[in-house]
Amino acid sequence: MEKKELPKKKSDLKEKPVARVSGKLKWLSNKALDIIKLILGVCFLPFVYSSSVAFLTQISRIDGSLQNYFWVGSFTLLIIYLFIWEPAVIYDKGHKLLEVVFNFFEPLVKVAPYLLPIYSIVLFILYLILALFIKEAWLLEWTMFLFGASLSLHLIFSSKSIRSKKGDLLQSNYIFGFSFVYIITIGLFAFFLSVIFKDFSFVRFSNDAYSLSGDIFKTIFSQLFVVK
Repeated sequence: MEKKELPKKKSDLKEKPVARVSGKLKWLSNKALDIIKLILGVCFLPFVYSSSVAFLTQISRIDGSLQNYFWVGSFTLLIIYLFIWEPAVIYDKGHKLLEVVFNFFEPLVKVAPYLLPIYSIVLFILYLILALFIKEAWLLEWTMFLFGASLSLHLIFSSKSIRSKKGDLLQSNYIFGFSFVYIITIGLFAFFLSVIFKDFSFVRFSNDAYSLSGDIFKTIFSQLFVVK
């Protein structure tokens, strides 16, 4: 005997349309979030520029030879990355270390490795300890060299990690994420150098960055909304 098919329940009939609606709503919410991130990322760009200018202004106040060590370290890592070897394993180990440190709070596990240059932080703490016992010039020279290398390492691989994420058609995650990472990183380095050098002022760095970005926004708004 043939089995009689039971009539479908009303809940079964409604399941597919509800799933489709929820899928569309999720898609729309994701796209809306991408657009918001893109707008915020574009708004961050003046801060990227102003923090860079403020940092360069302040670092130019310290001894020229120590500046050279910093930039040589930065460009050395960049050259190694471009032409010799990608030190991804070094970055990944720092990434995992931060995941262990912030394991107690899940949101920080996802964000901290991108925001915090772990090797620069370790180097800064190590320098403060060694400086109590070692008064030789080589300590500060090597610290500046490694500061420059760690800065390049963090920015290069943070940029690469954010850019490689899938589903970022508008590049909103990259523009927003890397701009935010860059600003935080430059701010941390400014703080580190202000502790080490008297001529480097974190307060002046912050004020200059804020003033310059404010001038950029005023210029943009005056051009968009001309008041006669």
